[in-house]
Amino acid sequence: MSTETHLIKCPSCGATNRVPVIGAGRKAVCGRCKTPLAMAAGPVHVTEATFAELVERRSEPVLLDLWAEWCGPCHMIAPTLEQLSTELAGRVTVAKVNIDQNPGIAARFRVQSIPTLLLLKAGQEVDRMVGVQPKQEILRHVERALR
Repeated sequence: MSTETHLIKCPSCGATNRVPVIGAGRKAVCGRCKTPLAMAAGPVHVTEATFAELVERRSEPVLLDLWAEWCGPCHMIAPTLEQLSTELAGRVTVAKVNIDQNPGIAARFRVQSIPTLLLLKAGQEVDRMVGVQPKQEILRHVERALR
């Protein structure tokens, strides 16, 4: 019987921590420096009504996935984004926007193909990836944006 774990990078010292799924009321801390670790519960779901609050006003960068329910490649990349939401917790917010339900966001960023991943700082686009990308390629773009 295996216990589910998440890999979470410490925002303070950068150490990668293997953290088991923990119950409510318990907090995870970095094994190296004891800084509390943010436990993400998956990507944040954004709408046109919540975009300003959840994306534009964030102090950390946002990796925004523009997708649609009918899009096969969008479903292919979803597990990778779930993993990244946990691994990047505290450094980058991973968010999703269903473009069929929120066409204004897709129009604002001139999205012509999905899945489209945008790296945003203060709501402004700093990088873009179109199509299914391997996890390492997404991480490469994110790390470059964090510099």
